[in-house]
Amino acid sequence: MKLDLDLQRATSGEHLPQPAQFERWLIQVLAGYRDHASVCIRMVDEPESQSLNRDYRGKDKPTNVLSFPFELPPGIDDAQAQALLGDLVICVPVLEREAAEQGKTTEQHWAHLVIHGALHLLGFDHIDPQDADIMENIERRVLADLGLPDPYLLPDATDSL
Repeated sequence: MKLDLDLQRATSGEHLPQPAQFERWLIQVLAGYRDHASVCIRMVDEPESQSLNRDYRGKDKPTNVLSFPFELPPGIDDAQAQALLGDLVICVPVLEREAAEQGKTTEQHWAHLVIHGALHLLGFDHIDPQDADIMENIERRVLADLGLPDPYLLPDATDSL
């Protein structure tokens, strides 16, 4: 699978992944669906996330990941344009806070949100329970293939003893 990745860092964070990590996560999730994909990942702060979430989803608060699938204009039949998958906007402070609250490493949460967002770019959703089950099962499988735990299981309380 060929991946064109544009990484935009519009904020700082303690544990920002390296480009190779983003590539690994995206290739793992997209390989079964695309031969070639172009994705932009923008890492932002809370005000930018809140603004985008308000403007595009009507929710006036920052969120962990926003997905903006690319829509090819009608009449365009360019093979390179067909590879344009879309943009992910990840709010670094929200991601870091959620990882701590959920007892996950930031790497685990980064991987999960990149994979989750990429599935949205492919057209998957979790609005109804049946679609949520499909999407979550794909996430679990891809993360397991990467050697990462199920993101929907809370850490066992005995693990911290």
